[in-house]
Amino acid sequence: MIDEAVQQLLGGFVTSVRSVAAVEAVWLHGSLALGDYQLGRSDLDVVAVVSAPVSSAVADVHQELISRDPLAEKLHCSYMLTSQLADLSVRHPTFAQGRYFDRPVTPVTRRELAIGNRTLYGPAPAELLPAVTDEELFAFVRRDLREFWLPVTWKRKPWYRDVWVDLGLLTVARAHVTLATGDLITKRAAFDVLPRLGAPADVVEDIRRRRYGPAFRTGPWWRHTRASLTRRFLRTAIPATLS
Repeated sequence: MIDEAVQQLLGGFVTSVRSVAAVEAVWLHGSLALGDYQLGRSDLDVVAVVSAPVSSAVADVHQELISRDPLAEKLHCSYMLTSQLADLSVRHPTFAQGRYFDRPVTPVTRRELAIGNRTLYGPAPAELLPAVTDEELFAFVRRDLREFWLPVTWKRKPWYRDVWVDLGLLTVARAHVTLATGDLITKRAAFDVLPRLGAPADVVEDIRRRRYGPAFRTGPWWRHTRASLTRRFLRTAIPATLS
């Protein structure tokens, strides 16, 4: 069940974006589609399918929504042309994190769309979006771990930020399950996997509380300790997952 405030925001978004773009469909992915959404903490992940290229007017829609509702800051949307739905390499216009840029709609996102099959407007994902093969999914997950996450473990600064710690551990746990079984699991389910991978218990609990309850240990000493523990774990866990 989606919170009423979220429903109102999403409904207003669909109405507004249809006034400035040739929208064919609007779909949910991420925690909203997989049943792990946390109000005020999770992002609102959306894909809009359009029949013609969008203009910067869609960014104006997002900015207007943000000015009226702070929850809209977490509403992220990629705009996919119907003629490009099958091409995994295309970078689609996207509004996220308060800015407008281009990025691919990854095989993980495409599989989430298929599993959730959650539609705000138009045909469902299963009717328009070509299925992602396991081979395409596995290749992306391996490349993401090998070329993005592993190199960043050799840097210090990112790991003093909550978002890097949270995403780093949860991504590895979810990747481990995907590569082993072909399944996509939620962030909540990833907490059951992390102990089996040898993740530091205090860091796991820190992430859990920040996502599902009151956070703790926010001082400089803990941030330094947490960064060291996280980097050390990931430099072992990522190669183990890839193997």
